[in-house]
Amino acid sequence: MSTESIERIYTINLGKVLLSPNNQRAKRAINMIREFATKHMKSENVKIEEEISHLVWARGIRHPPRKIRVKITKDDGNVIVSKYQEEKITDETSKKSDKKSDGKKKGGKKSSDKSKKEEKKVEEKKTDEKQKPEEKKSEEKPKKEEKPKKVEEKPKQEEKKTESKAEKKPKKE
Repeated sequence: MSTESIERIYTINLGKVLLSPNNQRAKRAINMIREFATKHMKSENVKIEEEISHLVWARGIRHPPRKIRVKITKDDGNVIVSKYQEEKITDETSKKSDKKSDGKKKGGKKSSDKSKKEEKKVEEKKTDEKQKPEEKKSEEKPKKEEKPKKVEEKPKQEEKKTESKAEKKPKKE
């Protein structure tokens, strides 16, 4: 059993790091990773790779990440904690292959999709143009009638205000 190596992938929650003082958080995060590896691999001899350390310290001592994805390997009692990279590689390759296959499949459909969209836009414009003149006509009529009334009313109100002020002054004297 000592010749076998155990390899596991974990997501370590570092949320409790925020409970420590802000000028010691990154240090505490490294210690939490070490404790996690010790607990799960049942070995005291834990080594953390530089890449993990750089990832934790990337935003400074005060703002370590909330969680971190790692690959923990155990060989003959030695535990090595390294960054988990396989997930990104598989996602990127699958996305690239999907894009290529989608592009080939949709190649013929793109032109028909565009023409449908253009037709919808043309129909929308036509309906908008029909509605706009009707709306403008209905809007213009009340506005024209309202404007002269407002203009007439304003001077009357101003006159009343000036009269009342003038009346008040002589009464006070």
